[in-house]
Amino acid sequence: MADRFGLDKERQAAPLPEKLHRRCVDVHAHIELVTESEPDSPLVKAVLDEAASVGIDRVVQVGYSAEQSEWGVRMAHAFPGRVLATVALHPNEAPRVDDLEAHLSRIEALATDPRVRGIGETGLDFFRTPAELQERQKYSFRRHIALAKKVQKALIIHDRDAHQAVLDTLTEEGAPETTIFHCYSGDAQMARECIEKGYILSFAGTVTFKNAPALREAVKLVPLDQLLVETDSPFLTPTPHRGLMNTPAQIPSILRLIADERDQDLDELCDGISANAERLFGSFA
Repeated sequence: MADRFGLDKERQAAPLPEKLHRRCVDVHAHIELVTESEPDSPLVKAVLDEAASVGIDRVVQVGYSAEQSEWGVRMAHAFPGRVLATVALHPNEAPRVDDLEAHLSRIEALATDPRVRGIGETGLDFFRTPAELQERQKYSFRRHIALAKKVQKALIIHDRDAHQAVLDTLTEEGAPETTIFHCYSGDAQMARECIEKGYILSFAGTVTFKNAPALREAVKLVPLDQLLVETDSPFLTPTPHRGLMNTPAQIPSILRLIADERDQDLDELCDGISANAERLFGSFA
């Protein structure tokens, strides 16, 4: 996945932001792309420790392939109290795997693990998937929706250039009780629709980008109990360190921008998002 999305693994990690006064959480990270190590390695612990040093003491490790989802489950078991996992085939992976049913079966087997608290990231991506492969992608998305409802765990959605198709599919299939839009990329109008339907909107470093005024308008509308924050690390490093390696330690920079845009006390925002993560994913213990 890193090569496919042009990630330069040699780039320097972004400098640490100022420590938060309250603890908070990164609900979407890909730590294996940061460390390139075994899931229980000292390198992984170092990333978690660095995040904790600025107030981010919990991380949700998110799946995008069968093999990488297995890695994430092992990481969650290695770091109880600090890490939970989700499992899935990414929308760009699903149309390309050699045996989709076999890969889906591996995800379904992982989904019942007690350290797995979500099904994702799944969804639709019409930016990278050509039209001839989109039906296979839609089929995978529907299978993930059904799995999330079966195991009663959160659905984590990847949506790129497919806003209406994602919303329509959720309506047609029936959205799981907890449905989270990872790295929310819609505008204020879409945010209003998602809020009305009870969906959770998770904002990444993109909300800090100068070319993203629509995201900043959207984040102002979201009720605190429907709001999450993520890094999507190692991607999408927030301003002012775009181009450097992103890690969960960068969450404070995103939180400070969101607090400013919402005219909200930063400590209140941290407490609310922390409580949301525990409510939606369960205890990290």
